[in-house]
Amino acid sequence: MIRYIGKRLLLMIPTLLGVLFLTFVVIQFVPGGPVEQMVSLMRGKGAGGGEAGGNQQALYRGQQGIDAERLAEIKVLYGFDKPAPERFWIMLKGFATFDLGTSFFHQKSVWELIKEKMPVSISLGLWTLVITYLISIPMGIAKAVRDGSRFDTATSFIIMSGYAIPSFVLGVLLLVLFGGGSFLQWFPLRGLTSDNWAQLSPGGKVLDYLWHIAMPVFAEVVGSFAVITMLTKNTFIEEIRKQYVLTARAKGLPERAVLYRHIFRNALLPLLTGFPAAFIGAFFTGSLLIETLFSLDGLGLLSYNAIMQRDYPVVMGTLYIFTIAGLFAKLISDISYVIADPRVKFEGVAS
Repeated sequence: MIRYIGKRLLLMIPTLLGVLFLTFVVIQFVPGGPVEQMVSLMRGKGAGGGEAGGNQQALYRGQQGIDAERLAEIKVLYGFDKPAPERFWIMLKGFATFDLGTSFFHQKSVWELIKEKMPVSISLGLWTLVITYLISIPMGIAKAVRDGSRFDTATSFIIMSGYAIPSFVLGVLLLVLFGGGSFLQWFPLRGLTSDNWAQLSPGGKVLDYLWHIAMPVFAEVVGSFAVITMLTKNTFIEEIRKQYVLTARAKGLPERAVLYRHIFRNALLPLLTGFPAAFIGAFFTGSLLIETLFSLDGLGLLSYNAIMQRDYPVVMGTLYIFTIAGLFAKLISDISYVIADPRVKFEGVAS
């Protein structure tokens, strides 16, 4: 297995470089680069310019009314005085030491920005993951045991209905119904804490936090139930039909012992091996729309604003961290499968 892990670690390098290269190339042709946005701001037209890394016509329009010396200063400020290959090489050298550069618009280190926003995304992602697994696994087991019953049909209809509703649509609906939109104002519209959070008692801080996190977490978890629940149900049904279960029952073991002592361990293998990826995904990929909708100052909102503002160091820096996290999550998933099921061996993997 050590040889396999070494191969996977080496393969991460070209994968990571490929992701960064493709994103960097795309960025060069996206309209409205930071140079043009700064020029537009200086001309009093906001941040809606049309200059991209290689769009000369847009650059010509954007630089009207700006003298060449000032335009050159702006390019030097953002590093666009250098050719694209040199900028890419400088970025890679910085990333090799986890120097992610400085944000164009926040004037702060990208790494510091990520560390500042991380707690919000971790908070939202952790609650989503824990609640989803705590509800979905028992629900999937109950559905497998009662396969084909009214309970199975009714719960399938409910969770599939929730799965069909996009999380951001459900979030908008929650805001309209319970966030003071048109009906009730039971929950706050934005943030994770109230303005007077520092003056609250410890118990009051916990309640205030839960009050703020309730709607975002609910909007996130409703669509997540279906996948885990149905995966749990199908794996349990598959295990129930195997020969060793029939043998255990023939020996007179109680049904509860058969279910939790024999079936449970084997049926949970797919869920166990998928947990690391789900853990990472809950923090980095599933919260963009929810954080934007509920104005939660996390990584999702940071990435969204960086894209809209063409804050390229933040875009590339967050992509770099997310890609590394995803690659390691996949490796941990493979390793956990071997730990959970000793029958799986990596020695047979082709070189």
